[in-house]
Amino acid sequence: MTAETLTQGRLNRALLARQLLLERSSISLPAALEQLAGIQNQYAPNAYIRLWSCVAGFRRADLTEAYESGAVVQGTLMRGTIHAVSAADYHRLLAGIRRPLQRWAERVYRGDASGRQEVVARLRHALAGSSVRRAELQALLDGVEATIRGTIDTDAELLRVPPSGTWARRRAGIYALADDVLGGHEEVSDEVGLAHLVGRYLAGFGPASLDDIAGFTGVPKTALKPVLAGLSPRLFRDESGRELLDVPDAPLPAEETPAPVRFLPTWDATLLVHARRTGILPEQYRPLIFNSKIPPSLPTFLVDGRVAGTWRWESGEIRLAPFGEVSPQARAELEEEAHRLAAFHADAGPDTRADGRGTGRVVRSSTA
Repeated sequence: MTAETLTQGRLNRALLARQLLLERSSISLPAALEQLAGIQNQYAPNAYIRLWSCVAGFRRADLTEAYESGAVVQGTLMRGTIHAVSAADYHRLLAGIRRPLQRWAERVYRGDASGRQEVVARLRHALAGSSVRRAELQALLDGVEATIRGTIDTDAELLRVPPSGTWARRRAGIYALADDVLGGHEEVSDEVGLAHLVGRYLAGFGPASLDDIAGFTGVPKTALKPVLAGLSPRLFRDESGRELLDVPDAPLPAEETPAPVRFLPTWDATLLVHARRTGILPEQYRPLIFNSKIPPSLPTFLVDGRVAGTWRWESGEIRLAPFGEVSPQARAELEEEAHRLAAFHADAGPDTRADGRGTGRVVRSSTA
């Protein structure tokens, strides 16, 4: 049977639906993070802003409380970057990416990794039942080979824990063992973890190519192929004839489906190269969002499912910098959503809802 061809417009709407950007959802924060395949979170406000765009009635206190209870955790995962994920997903995702990260460190640092297990055991013993700041962690690793230090977060299963890594205290510089935070350990094989990771990716970002899956997970294609064969994915093709893989029953809205204005934080995973097939970031704008002069990237806003400009919070205001002309209808919708985002930034307590009116003005800056 010939695989169905999906247009870029339909792939765009599939991405938005699966990333909860077509309409805000009422699901729990752990469930939202599982649907999103986690949130890349080198900058602590990212997860707050992204969840505000995805979850109905979300308050800043909701995520902080989820971190404090251990329902949501922050750890080094896909591509060696910090991600916010559900507690239930942590060990499974970790099992999928740990060995590829070790191999990466061995290639990059070319040092002796023979003492890895001993170092990990010593560090886990030192941290058991406690937490340490970054300087203390570095002291515990003094003299350890870079090949081992480079993957210590994943090998020792370290999490960044509150009060650090929150909206109020943004530098995620306090570490604890995942077993202590989660109240136990889930032993997951590499094979099960990798299958779980691929399933999460396709459910959150698919339909996608093998290259796309490898780009997001950081796992070589040779390791992914047997996993995909075991998943029996449904098959599609894009307009260039490239094969796309998907999980069963995931949404595939029509490309005419209306897409509301949405605001995204820095380094949002939907804009990275693995999702290029969806056209969510027009290629002429990519150098404006990601370049060497602005390493953290820029926060963006979507109009009709595509990046149309950048935004920033400054002196109690949301400042918009569109990349081109915006229709009067879209401008009105942008201002409405930006007022809500300004109120979210100005939230002084748990009773202020993200969808309520609050302080903050929208100031349109010149076109970028």
